[in-house]
Amino acid sequence: MLFRLATNERLERATKALPGGETSAWRAASRYVAGRGRDEALNTAAGLLERGHAVSMDLFGELVHDPEVAARVVEDYLSLAAALPAPPTNAWLSLDLTHLSLDTDPAGAADRLAAVTRDLPPGRRLQVGAENGARADAVLACVLDVAGRGLADRLGATVQANLVRSPADVDALTGAGVHVRLVKGAYLERSGAHPYGEATDVAYLRLAFRLSEGGTTWAMATHDGRLREALLLALGPVPVEQLLGVRPEVLDQLREREVPTRVYVPYGPDWFRYWLRRVAESRGA
Repeated sequence: MLFRLATNERLERATKALPGGETSAWRAASRYVAGRGRDEALNTAAGLLERGHAVSMDLFGELVHDPEVAARVVEDYLSLAAALPAPPTNAWLSLDLTHLSLDTDPAGAADRLAAVTRDLPPGRRLQVGAENGARADAVLACVLDVAGRGLADRLGATVQANLVRSPADVDALTGAGVHVRLVKGAYLERSGAHPYGEATDVAYLRLAFRLSEGGTTWAMATHDGRLREALLLALGPVPVEQLLGVRPEVLDQLREREVPTRVYVPYGPDWFRYWLRRVAESRGA
């Protein structure tokens, strides 16, 4: 129920319309959201970088259908890229391809992704987020298209362990030299997915070993301590990625152990539904 509410625009409008509703919601959401504007988010990122954590910054947005709106998103990302702390600071970008109008203009979305990726200095990456399984083919095709333009070293893709198709996707991304962020999966899929729990955990472990053997760079993005520690024990200091505001004490402990860490730092005016997703995940954990 909470996941359905997290995509409900009527709930967002109703909550914000209540006296003090938006203020109260933002107070709760600010644990997981770096700010409603870029300057706030950059300040949050700077604090994390000072503590030794890498960051991946994301301007909220998805399900854009108008190419003109998507073109403005590209300009926003180019401005964000220019505002990042200078290398060697380990600051990356992150986005969902439906923010670039993937559903209605897949060829244009690839061009827009390439435009942002090409503008990044060496050593920076743009991590493409996971979307629901129905879009997995389009997302993979877009990433491989842009990687084939000589930009693989500036790209990252997200693989969801709960999708049955993911071993083949891992092989395709590894073959293209694209960095992989391995997650469990955050969408309620109607088909083509392992059940949550043991089946997804086993799939995650198998994919982690597959990535390690494939020779590409990758990171485990999970808050599951048992999975994380099992893989660190078996594979060594694989980079660990976490969401802003979720068990931050773990990040500092990992850095003390010399395990590389990265924090997903989202920001922007479309924060409400992201916050509800975090609430839904915490209730389901």
